Amino acid sequence: MHHVEIKSPVSFPVNVARLPQKGTTVVVEATEAQRAALAEEHDLLSVERYHAELLVTKWKRNGVKVRGRVEARITQACIVTLDPVEAVIDEEVEGVFLPEDSKLARHGFNAAGEILLDAEGPDSPETFTGDTIDAGALAEEFFGLAIDPYPRKTGASVATAGDDIEPVESEFQKKLRLISKKL
Repeated sequence: MHHVEIKSPVSFPVNVARLPQKGTTVVVEATEAQRAALAEEHDLLSVERYHAELLVTKWKRNGVKVRGRVEARITQACIVTLDPVEAVIDEEVEGVFLPEDSKLARHGFNAAGEILLDAEGPDSPETFTGDTIDAGALAEEFFGLAIDPYPRKTGASVATAGDDIEPVESEFQKKLRLISKKL
């Protein structure tokens, strides 16, 4: 079976085999076509601006650390009215990558091969093969996580089902009401 890797619309491969001592800066300023692809990928009406600035540095012996920021201006559909809702994304990006064969990459596993995660701790390192990582795809992950899953236009509210329906009085409630009137 042939494995097809899905590339990020803002993919930015970085060769990590020859990283300078101070690291390398990656700047992604999405083109109109990339912004349209991001909007489609994340179910948005539009992405007006997308900018990521990242620093890729060596980490420990053979790992790579990516730190930076992703900023965007997006338009989503209100979950109540479907009217456009504008939003600004300004999110820190941080990730660690380790070669697939690294002993550190297996550090988070117990003897049974299960992954041990700390919900409050840092994310587990991602692994990579070869000598490149996709810094742009990492920035897109943080962009996607920052999108409000339930955008709502100011003042829009969801009426609870049945709010405008008169409550139906059961036979028991009727009898109870009649008895309480007689008392």
